Amino acid sequence: MPYYVRPSQAGLVEHFRSVAAASPVPLVVYNIPSRTGADLLPAAMLEVAGLEHVAGLKQSHPALDEDTLEILARAPRSFSVLGGDDAILFPLTLMGGAGTICASAHLCTSRFVAMIECGLAGKVDDGRAHAEALLPVVQACFAEPNPSVFKGVLHAQGRIPTPSVRLPLVDASTAAVERALAAVAVAGG
Repeated sequence: MPYYVRPSQAGLVEHFRSVAAASPVPLVVYNIPSRTGADLLPAAMLEVAGLEHVAGLKQSHPALDEDTLEILARAPRSFSVLGGDDAILFPLTLMGGAGTICASAHLCTSRFVAMIECGLAGKVDDGRAHAEALLPVVQACFAEPNPSVFKGVLHAQGRIPTPSVRLPLVDASTAAVERALAAVAVAGG
């Protein structure tokens, strides 16, 4: 989604039409209203889904809401709806989501993969167990602005050289990193 301005739905469709026409690779549209201040509503998203060179959508609504369900129900079968709000990835796959683009999967990766595979296969009980175990990880890692806590955890695990983020973000607090590391340890990551 374009940043700073708050375009109309028609303006958003034209933005993606222009980007798709210029792109050498298929697009995945990111719909993250909490970051951009603009929400691509179902009618406009379905129009974008029909554009050539648009492969899918990362839908980052904090709930499995009516808009997301409408997009899942009406999008072309060749169009992938991917979960973007880490706390609701499992139910999204059960309702027809194709997978995820997930910040939290940088931690507990195999468990997130197992959860999504369960959702895609309709294995409710097994997937729910993964989702419930991973929810504290998601909550801990989003306690401060993303990606600060993730970078702090990855650094503490020796997986990246620095926990530093760029301003206007600031590095995660020691307490937030410790809570996230504890949640990861319990979840098995």
